[in-house]
Amino acid sequence: MDKTFYINTRKRVAEKLPDNSMMILFAGKDIRESEDQSYEFCINRNFYYLTGVNEQNDIFVMIKNNNELKSMMFINEYDELFAKWNGRKMFKEEVEDLSGIENILYLKDFNDFLNENKDKYSIYMDTKPNLFTEPLGEEAKLVEEHNLEVIDCHDLIALCRMEKQPEEIEEIKKAIAVTSKGIKALMENIKPGLYEYQVESYFDQQIKFNGASGIAFKTIAASGANGCILHYHTNNTIINDNELVLFDLGAEYNLYKSDITRTIPANGKFTERQKLIYNIVLNGQKLVFENIKPGITVMELNQILIDYYKIELKKIGLIERDEEVSKYYFHGVSHHLGLDTHDVAIRKNPLTPGCIITVEPGLYIAEEGIGIRIEDDALVTSDGAINLSKEIIKEVSDIENYMAKHNK
Repeated sequence: MDKTFYINTRKRVAEKLPDNSMMILFAGKDIRESEDQSYEFCINRNFYYLTGVNEQNDIFVMIKNNNELKSMMFINEYDELFAKWNGRKMFKEEVEDLSGIENILYLKDFNDFLNENKDKYSIYMDTKPNLFTEPLGEEAKLVEEHNLEVIDCHDLIALCRMEKQPEEIEEIKKAIAVTSKGIKALMENIKPGLYEYQVESYFDQQIKFNGASGIAFKTIAASGANGCILHYHTNNTIINDNELVLFDLGAEYNLYKSDITRTIPANGKFTERQKLIYNIVLNGQKLVFENIKPGITVMELNQILIDYYKIELKKIGLIERDEEVSKYYFHGVSHHLGLDTHDVAIRKNPLTPGCIITVEPGLYIAEEGIGIRIEDDALVTSDGAINLSKEIIKEVSDIENYMAKHNK
């Protein structure tokens, strides 16, 4: 995205920051995986949201003083040996061009800067959800070494991240479009007798081939009763004939996520029982979509779904009492989506235009080996919602017809 986006984002966050305050955010560090390598680096999303820089060790500082805003970055110095082995870090000019931050110093200058300024301002840092409980966290070390009193800024930034800007919406649309290609590959190649991970591999190939920066989260490819395990991702079971396979997956595009779930029949045809349960879930999703609007909360949307299930599950004899719904549906119907799959949000706050949430009703009947979830990504508008993933088919007839025509 253009640096103008990050300049404007800092202004939006600064509007919520009290005067005479200093915000400090860390990019994060490599975490060692083994003797040979580190885990793939994962940038602090709040740091990235305000800078656009995706590089280890950097520190971002924003000062609001007399209602004037000053942003600074402390970055790695050039290391010739590191550059030869791993590639060089960004130069000052590159950081400025990407972020729009003009005041850029080196990391060796940070402690002196902090000592000179820590008593002048109220200090804000990201202390949620577990930065102070993880061993040797940078925030905790800084507080201890400099005897700082800090105020948490996590929710302050979350309020801004909840309302997506046009540039962010476009990135999520790109992630969804790539995910759609991966889901088509699944439907075209799935068959009984394959392992779940073998089918999963078709998704991975397609999204990488079409420009995804990675997967949004560990793919769930859950056949039969595995579909009743909410976060199943071992994906190592043979897929049997007449089973449904629940795919909960998403591509990442420039760190922005998609999150889609489709449940498809391994042999291309739903049984009558599977079709019955599937359509209850699908109609529940449509009902939730109809109720999305500014002013409603995700918790209220979930209750709408639960009330619907109370009626429908009694009709088919699956439950007798209202409280039995929780045996077959035991998660929320929505979460916010953005730079994180479960994006930062204040769940009790009403939805506003610009929020992007998932809509993911499910039913999990373990005793029948049926796990069904259908998930799309919704953009809240001034008068309702737009289904950003509406092009990914989900009607029973559409799925069966597509697989009959394209499955190999």
